[in-house]
Amino acid sequence: MLPRIHHAQIEKALSEQAGVVLLGPRQVGKTTLALDIAETRDAAYLDMERPADRQVLEEPDLYLDEQAGRLVVIDEVQLMPGLFGALRGQIDRRRRAGHRTGQFLLLGSASDSLLQQSAESLAGRVRYHELTPLMLEEAGQGALQQLWLRGGFPDSFLATSDRASLTWRADFIRTYLERDIPAFGLRIPSETLRRFWTMLAHEQGGLLNAARLAAGLGVSGQSVARYLDLLVDLMLVRRLPPWHANAGKRLVKSPKVYIRDAGLAHALLGVETPEALLGHPVVGGSWEGFCIENLIAAAPRGTEAAFYRSSAGAEIDLILTLPGGALWAIEIKRTTAPKVTRGFHTAAAELEAAERLLVYAGGREVPGQGGLRAMPLAAATARLRAL
Repeated sequence: MLPRIHHAQIEKALSEQAGVVLLGPRQVGKTTLALDIAETRDAAYLDMERPADRQVLEEPDLYLDEQAGRLVVIDEVQLMPGLFGALRGQIDRRRRAGHRTGQFLLLGSASDSLLQQSAESLAGRVRYHELTPLMLEEAGQGALQQLWLRGGFPDSFLATSDRASLTWRADFIRTYLERDIPAFGLRIPSETLRRFWTMLAHEQGGLLNAARLAAGLGVSGQSVARYLDLLVDLMLVRRLPPWHANAGKRLVKSPKVYIRDAGLAHALLGVETPEALLGHPVVGGSWEGFCIENLIAAAPRGTEAAFYRSSAGAEIDLILTLPGGALWAIEIKRTTAPKVTRGFHTAAAELEAAERLLVYAGGREVPGQGGLRAMPLAAATARLRAL
């Protein structure tokens, strides 16, 4: 298994909080990471997909009282939403007994119900952490093309061939549509949701046009909103909001939508090889989405992401508002020519951006006009990680 940068972050969170809620889509590596952490501690592991483990927690206090002082890892915790109230009581009792940190590591496939239940019951007692698919700083700069094509789900990225990787992703999509989503109690026809997901892949990085999607699917606009909310909750789609703080400008109000893992987008489009990807109309949007996921993952905790587009044509692909309030304006281009449009500089000046970056396909950092610095993706993520 490739080393995950999240390992140290979760260890730190466990040293500061009673519990950590580790969220992420299925097959992203949550269980593997949690078991690695558990091996270094006195820990117990329970999987709520196993009937025997579910039965152990039918009377949670009877079991958990005996585990005081140990790290208890509970996998797929969203399958037992009633457990959160018991965990709140356990955390409070353990705190009074002197066990204030490192008590629970809860793993869940992100969903609206999971977030609501845990937020209400465990507020102030746990820290949330998102486990992303593999990012470039984990896979290594030499693996950039493979990571972009196959995506960051470990089994897809590490597959023996591009064909094997595509087959894995096709099976993953089918399983999500036919088993995992219905398991959340959501009654959405799997074929309709597949078509919707595929339509989003064809529009990778485009502005959301709910009316056009609804017409293409033969459903209502409310249904499109519900489908999109679901895929966002499951951390499979990113809805990037438009910048809205400048009330004096006529700005685009629709969000941009990206399939978060580039490999899943390519699987939905049937793209198997690097040559097929480079010749596909979605190549620009795919590269943009791939870079955005890496940049957001590398940014400090609490960073807010948006994009900027005015009716006059000024545009910035990604605006990162850092926890201290500083703005980074980032343009993303799959080109070896380190140039941006005048509209980028106009928008960056309007926003008083502290940093202006161009993430491009070249291999070195190049200073540009107006304080712009062009650099490869690895260099840009390293700058953000250093913060």
